Amino acid sequence: MMLTEGNESAGATFVLLGFSEFPHLQAPLFLVFLAIYTVTVVGNLGMIGVIRVNPKLQTPMYFFLGHLSFLDFCCSSVVTPKLLEILVVKDRTISFKGCMTQFFFACTFVIVETFMLAAMAYDRFVAVCNPLLYTAAMSPKLCALLVAGTYTWGGLCSLTVTCSLLELSYCGHNAINHYCCEYSAVLSVSCSDTYFSLMVGSVISIFSEACSLLVILTSYVFIVVTIIKMPSTGGHQKAFSTCASHLTAITIFHGTLFVLYSVPKSKRSWLFIKVATAFYSIVIPMLNPLIYSLRNKDVKEAVRKLIHTQLLSHSV
Repeated sequence: MMLTEGNESAGATFVLLGFSEFPHLQAPLFLVFLAIYTVTVVGNLGMIGVIRVNPKLQTPMYFFLGHLSFLDFCCSSVVTPKLLEILVVKDRTISFKGCMTQFFFACTFVIVETFMLAAMAYDRFVAVCNPLLYTAAMSPKLCALLVAGTYTWGGLCSLTVTCSLLELSYCGHNAINHYCCEYSAVLSVSCSDTYFSLMVGSVISIFSEACSLLVILTSYVFIVVTIIKMPSTGGHQKAFSTCASHLTAITIFHGTLFVLYSVPKSKRSWLFIKVATAFYSIVIPMLNPLIYSLRNKDVKEAVRKLIHTQLLSHSV
């Protein structure tokens, strides 16, 4: 059913239940998520700033890392402010257009991040397996094309899934048992046949996840083989250190998605879905800048120099 001016879905208002089943935890949850969001904003914007101002970090790896930080900031900013709002106010409503807009952007940023991590895996593959050709192989033009491709694919996939939701009718039961307009939560309040929308969402999510993991696994198979063939222990350590942060980020991100979608639907509770969604849309965006700053010597050195420069400028 297409949305028209007379379609009652267009004027529908949803109620986000959030974590209302735990009324005594509303204030503590607000403080926890506010702290997480603050760290997320400071960490990711700080990472972007450090990368932009430090000439030493003007490399393909940090070019991708800057975009990863941007995606984490955007993904968290799409859902966290509304979550903080419904934790402290009685009015937990969100308009139909607002819900669809939130879903579109959240879905876009998650899919783009999936492929951005794959692009970063390819970058590490070139750096470890072809270090002498790294600068030529990972040219600015190729890096820009890879990033543009991830954003384009993420936007197209999200637009397709969002359109499948717009085809549905929403009437009567408008209470969404979630803190955001998550896919399965929105489908649960539709009074239309959701089979087609479910198929569209499943095909796109499985295809995107499979393609991303294929690139990541293939890249790291070649990386491991190359590292094994290295004669020196120092070479092993240097190669592993260049991949450690990325591997950690991949494991957390894809591990969360795997746990969320591998659990049979019959055993999924709404609380489980909400916690898993919160982890990959709110917690992981906070963790990524910490992972890359704590495990990366170049980033730590750049931050030290920036702080030192700022202190000197204030003391003069």
